[in-house]
Amino acid sequence: MVEELVAAGAGLVSAAVVYVAAAARVVKQYERGVVFRLGKLRPAVRGPGLTLIVPGIDRLRKVNMQIVTMPVPGQEGITRDNVTVRVDAVVYFRVTSPAEAVVRVEDYRFAVSQMAQTSLRSIIGKSELDDLLSDREKLNQGLELMIDSPAVEWGVTIDRVEIKDVSLPETMKRSMARQAEADRERRARVINADAELQASKKLAEAAREMSEQPAALQLRLLQTVVAVAAEKNSTLVLPFPVELLRFLEKAQQQLPAPAPAPAPAPAAAPAPSPAPEQGGGQS
Repeated sequence: MVEELVAAGAGLVSAAVVYVAAAARVVKQYERGVVFRLGKLRPAVRGPGLTLIVPGIDRLRKVNMQIVTMPVPGQEGITRDNVTVRVDAVVYFRVTSPAEAVVRVEDYRFAVSQMAQTSLRSIIGKSELDDLLSDREKLNQGLELMIDSPAVEWGVTIDRVEIKDVSLPETMKRSMARQAEADRERRARVINADAELQASKKLAEAAREMSEQPAALQLRLLQTVVAVAAEKNSTLVLPFPVELLRFLEKAQQQLPAPAPAPAPAPAAAPAPSPAPEQGGGQS
């Protein structure tokens, strides 16, 4: 009798161990468990740790609650200003409601990926090329809103959407390079003209100051000679005093004008020769 009881107890313990082994499930810290009992969703979501289900009746499905980084394949489209571009992006999302993510959509990852590609093509068609290149933050916000609206019903929240790269045709790249080169050349010319204007103003002020002190011109000439002589070159400098030039100019202005030469006298006409006398005798 005792042996039969021991054998029955051992059998029960063995059955219990087998049952627990079949019913035990481990849910990780970043996961949540959704239980279906005979195909019907149980309202309680299993948290991390050891959990038990009814073998053969319950089915546990684990849902990852971590943030998922999903690259969006490059999408080709025509912008509003008729430029063909190829844009790729990346989507950051996470599951907020495990039950809805399992029940409402067959594969929430695939659904988010397809929605992201469709929204990206729509954003390309609504935007201009300059917006895609310079105002990406605004486009990221619009793209996030377009994806997040249907994803909320799937128990998924879009944390962030980033446009990674915008590929342009080679002809457009060359055109933009020429435009940038022309713009920089225009700015360089404007800066050069502004510098010339400021230099001319400063030179005019310096000329007015030097006109009050004639010796300043001579000092400036000597400074120029010193600056040129400091460099090791073969330049020949012949300083010429400015005062000497002014002296010669004043001396030339004070010289009397030369008197005009007298006109030559007209030549006298030759005197006529006397006519021969004619005499007649009387017979």
